[in-house]
Amino acid sequence: MKTLLDDVLNIAVAAGREILEVYQNPFEVDRKEDGSLLTAADRRAHETILAGLTTRTPDIPVLSEESGREAFQARRHWNRFWLVDPLDGTREFVRGTGDFTVNIALIDNGSPILGIVHTPVKNISHYAASGVGAFRNDGASASAAIRTRTPIMGETTMLTSHSHASPETVRFRQNLESQAGEVDIVSMGSSLKICMVAEGSADIYPRLGPTSEWDTAAAHCILDVAGGSLIDPDGNRLRYNKPDILNPWFLACGDPSVDWTRFLDKA
Repeated sequence: MKTLLDDVLNIAVAAGREILEVYQNPFEVDRKEDGSLLTAADRRAHETILAGLTTRTPDIPVLSEESGREAFQARRHWNRFWLVDPLDGTREFVRGTGDFTVNIALIDNGSPILGIVHTPVKNISHYAASGVGAFRNDGASASAAIRTRTPIMGETTMLTSHSHASPETVRFRQNLESQAGEVDIVSMGSSLKICMVAEGSADIYPRLGPTSEWDTAAAHCILDVAGGSLIDPDGNRLRYNKPDILNPWFLACGDPSVDWTRFLDKA
């Protein structure tokens, strides 16, 4: 698993280089049938990842956001498969914020067992595998192991999205402040938010809005291995390869011993 993790990390970094070539020059923006944004960077990263994974693990199928949604009649038989978002945060890519990532996860029986989130602009990679560990690498020094932290009530750091704020998220913050004291709010894009919780830079990320499985799987693995959890509003762990590729609302928690669901407005 360690060798596989290293090999797939190299694939993610290569995809990141393809993305940067587009990002650093003028580019066109298209829209998919569902209205979401699409650029040449999405396509080039997808092609790089698909070629790399197919060469490295030819017997493991790949489901990518850019390869089209496989009919469940086909993928429901997949016990193990790669789940990929070649460019998570296309909206941030178009805005030029730098908060976009390459996400690659290996799913086994509904759970992510290997995950890589690479941030091309900063050349930072968060990655993990079950039984191996969770790590952060900034491209300039040796990788460092990462771990979630225990929150200090009154000094809680909560992450929110640049592009997907919701009234439910505002109420979650208000409930957290009323019950746990002052809350520091930090906004950023893509799956970086889950990685920030995994590395102990933040305590909680409530995503009370729609996401797809490829948006979360890689960072979910990293958070799990680093000691955190990704749960739905009922406290259940997120699962993958469901008939519907959409995720439920979720909480990315640094300390699973805290009942973060109590800050949800369930009325």
